[in-house]
Amino acid sequence: MKDGADELYFQIKTVGLTGWNREYRFHPTRKWRVDLVHCGFRVAVEVEGFGVRGTGGRHQRISGFSNDCEKYAELAIAGWRLIRVTTKHVKSGVALQWIERAIK
Repeated sequence: MKDGADELYFQIKTVGLTGWNREYRFHPTRKWRVDLVHCGFRVAVEVEGFGVRGTGGRHQRISGFSNDCEKYAELAIAGWRLIRVTTKHVKSGVALQWIERAIK
């Protein structure tokens, strides 16, 4: 079973968009990775995960949310445009539409 980022990468490839990378390490000293990036367009995509049935995922905890804010700030400082999506956006095709609009 694919996770949201794998599914979105599959969608991107299916429509013929090229130049995308998975799990890209964008920072020179931190080990942060971005789910999908296009280096030429400087577009980064994060598929946000959430806990199911109220269990709370990493992104829903204060420390996880705070760490994500730091990572996203450093992405912006480095000149990347970030598109944050959920699995619902991926499944509906909206995430792919946003990506296509971002690189036009």
